[in-house]
Amino acid sequence: MIRHALVAIVLAAPAYAAENKEESCKYQGQVMAAVQQARLDGVKQDEVVETILAASPEWPDQYSNALPQLSAHIYSLRKRDLRKNDFGAILEQQCLENWDQIQEMKEQLQSN
Repeated sequence: MIRHALVAIVLAAPAYAAENKEESCKYQGQVMAAVQQARLDGVKQDEVVETILAASPEWPDQYSNALPQLSAHIYSLRKRDLRKNDFGAILEQQCLENWDQIQEMKEQLQSN
C-alpha cells in the first residue's frame, strides 16, 4: 500500500539528490503525514494541495510536487485505516529501508 506512495514520490519529484537519505526520507514522511492529517481534518481532496501549501510547510518546495499523487492515495483509503496508522512514519521507514532501490529507479527514469 505505501510502496505505491513511495513510487509516487519518486515519480513526482526525481530531483531529491541534494539531500541525504535521512533528510529526504524525513521530508517525504512529513508530506505524507500532512496529507493524512488534512484528510482526517475533513479537507476535501480537491482542496488538499492548496490547504497544505497555505500552511507554509517546512519541507523544501520540490517535495510538494508529490502532493497530488499522495492525496489520491490517502483519499482512496478508509478513514479508520488513517486513524489507526501513521502513514508519515511508515513512509519514512520504508524510504530508509528501500533507499538504494529508490535511487536506482530515479537513475533509470532519468536515463530514459
